[in-house]
Amino acid sequence: MQFSSLFFAALMMYSIASIAYTYRWRGNTRYHSFSQYMRKSWPIFAPLNCLMFMSTRAWARKSVLDAHYIKNIHLIRENWQIIRDEALALQSSGAFEATKAPGSVGYYDLGFRTFYKRGWSKFYLKWYGTTHASAQRLCPKTVALLRQVPQIRGAIFSVLPAGSELTLHADPMACSFRYHLGLATPNSDHCYINVDGVNRVWRDGKDFVFDETYPHYAHNNTESSRLIFMCDVDRPVTFIGRAVHSLYAFIAKATVVPNTDEDKRGVLSAVFCNLAPLRQKTLALRATHYRTYKFLKFILNSSLVGVILAIFYGGARALEASIS
Repeated sequence: MQFSSLFFAALMMYSIASIAYTYRWRGNTRYHSFSQYMRKSWPIFAPLNCLMFMSTRAWARKSVLDAHYIKNIHLIRENWQIIRDEALALQSSGAFEATKAPGSVGYYDLGFRTFYKRGWSKFYLKWYGTTHASAQRLCPKTVALLRQVPQIRGAIFSVLPAGSELTLHADPMACSFRYHLGLATPNSDHCYINVDGVNRVWRDGKDFVFDETYPHYAHNNTESSRLIFMCDVDRPVTFIGRAVHSLYAFIAKATVVPNTDEDKRGVLSAVFCNLAPLRQKTLALRATHYRTYKFLKFILNSSLVGVILAIFYGGARALEASIS
């Protein structure tokens, strides 16, 4: 059998095993169905994510951990009230609501758009190599602190309104861990995030880190909103993990979302923004002709998988040709 065929077969087996592992065996929390897993966990990234899981340092292979390993994180902890004051000023000005207003430059967010319907809102400070001009203007002290903590790759303020929730989901790419710092929270056990079965309550001035590729959900069953500082921080990995991280960081950089007109927009975010009218038409089709919508969605997803497989097979053939 040709090398390219063997390589392709091995790649397919590894990909299937990666999806099976993340769905059925990783962690303690299970999705209700494979369909829910497909919708909530972006299984297309499972093969690369499993490389990241295997290369994660042994002490960091858990759903929730302390933030002490992050260099200079004490600067964030010690100055949490300065960060809080700038975030509260933004909230009072209506900046959070403005970024999720339909038609605004911040509305078309490939990563977080599904949270809007839960009332969740955000304001970006930096995202994988891009510091937002609006953040430098409106949150200069927080931006200055971020520059002193190089392991923070992305940073946003986020609000979860009173009585709201985020349903079970997992972030698609395992390039980072997620850092949370409570700024203005209900300080109640009824406002919490559950990561793979572990509850962590947000409290003012307190922080923690979690692996966002584990299924997690959040509830704010109080009468007060929850304001936090949310960051993507480096996942402690070996050499192989750092190589995969470079690829993921390139993808993440392309998803930069502006807060205002003065901010940059990433390439993938621009594509999503331009396709937004088409997406609205497909949602309308789903409401009126559900079976047709499901059929077209199946065709589209199958085509995307076919293109990806063709790229991998072509790469294997090219590698085989270079060896011979």
